[in-house]
Amino acid sequence: MKVIPPSGVGLGPRWTRRHFLSRNALGIGSVALAWLLREENLLATPPTMPRGPQSFDLKPKVPWVRPRARAMISLFMHGGPSHIDLLDPKPELTRRSGEDYAGEITFSFIDRATKKLFGSPWQFAKHGQCGMDVSELLPHFARIVDDVTLIRSMHTDINGHEPSIWYMNTGKAQPGRPALGSWLTYGLGTESQSLPAYVVLTDPGGHPVDGVRNWSNGWMPPLFQGTIVRSAEPRILNLEPPPHLKGELQEQNLAFLAQLNREHLARHPGETDLEARIASYELAARMQTAAKEALDLTGESEATKKLYGLDESVTREYGTRCLIARRLVERGVRFVQLFVNGQIWDNHESIKSNLVNCCRKTDQPSAALVLDLKARGLLDTTIVHWGGEIGRLPVTENHGAAEKAGRDHNGQGFSSWLAGGGIKGGMIYGETDEFGHKAVVNPVSPNDYHATLLHLFGLDHTKLRYFHNGQEERITDTKPCRVVKEILQDA
Repeated sequence: MKVIPPSGVGLGPRWTRRHFLSRNALGIGSVALAWLLREENLLATPPTMPRGPQSFDLKPKVPWVRPRARAMISLFMHGGPSHIDLLDPKPELTRRSGEDYAGEITFSFIDRATKKLFGSPWQFAKHGQCGMDVSELLPHFARIVDDVTLIRSMHTDINGHEPSIWYMNTGKAQPGRPALGSWLTYGLGTESQSLPAYVVLTDPGGHPVDGVRNWSNGWMPPLFQGTIVRSAEPRILNLEPPPHLKGELQEQNLAFLAQLNREHLARHPGETDLEARIASYELAARMQTAAKEALDLTGESEATKKLYGLDESVTREYGTRCLIARRLVERGVRFVQLFVNGQIWDNHESIKSNLVNCCRKTDQPSAALVLDLKARGLLDTTIVHWGGEIGRLPVTENHGAAEKAGRDHNGQGFSSWLAGGGIKGGMIYGETDEFGHKAVVNPVSPNDYHATLLHLFGLDHTKLRYFHNGQEERITDTKPCRVVKEILQDA
């Protein structure tokens, strides 16, 4: 193909097809441009298509209705705590322990599976004015039962860890979507402009299963991703400038950089990655003072430190993170999530010892968080969540000797608890069957859980939408769901 060059090109070599198409306004270049614009959701949107918030900043936004909660702390227990050994006593299971289970069971590890019922080896007792039955493994949780709603009918209907984690944390049993903290900060921003809106407190033993995807922003701008605060100093990497750049010189450099960034952004409007990067740089500068103060526990009283278990080696680390979580929400952070390393609650074997260790690490600090928030008048507006992604089966995963016995995965029914922020206290909601296998009364799905949380924050889960590649996305768009009003105060 020979093409005559346009006037003004000169007498150079004749153009190839590639040169022609690359210069032609109707060629491949414009097609590629249109495709890229569509991928970045930058094509013009018909005026009839509804759109969600488009400012992509973390300034506080007004909820649609009066909120009960302004902040949330999620104590996520990776691996699946055994509800039938901790929070959901089953006398019939205990009575028939050792017999074959007559129901159908889906096993994750068929080579180690049995159908022998395995009654809990621990005793339950009633606690609080509400008379809630709690295992002897959770003596500190027993102190706060009048402040919590215990949901005994959570279910994902999935036995695998990762899909259930995605479902609990993002609204769908698939990877790549924004986490709950991203949705909340997208919809509401944050009260503090000197601290991250969404903070992740990681375990010194390592990341949880599925790693950083637990706090991913998915296809939202990076502005809404969780910010990691480490378990040891330096808790936030690269927060402090080198000594020779501190002071007035740093202030001048930051002011000049801000000017350049704003001018560049003005020439490239609509680039959400650029907006997020500029916002993160500016936040990092403000955090140099605010974050250091928020993470400094030296001003806390000895009584408070003892309440969280900082005086004991087994509870010190998790207690420190729970105390930091309280300090963060106290200073305007919207969403804080604590993770454990790996999946310590995944007790496939030796549950009689492994479950004890999990409870010793987390029980006192978790209860202390609720007690401390309540004492400071913060519990009324701060939701505390405790729970994992699955539960455990009522049958033995047999490893030979009785002390080696464990429990396999169970996504059909398990327990979680919520406190504060408009949640009723001293309430048990939902039931599993007589063996603790399946949720049978008032089942609560992850989407029900998300809809209820958004409602407490003054948001409507049907209206909190993000448009990705021209498609409307919601955290609750998987299956029909509801706000669980029965567990709400004044409902």
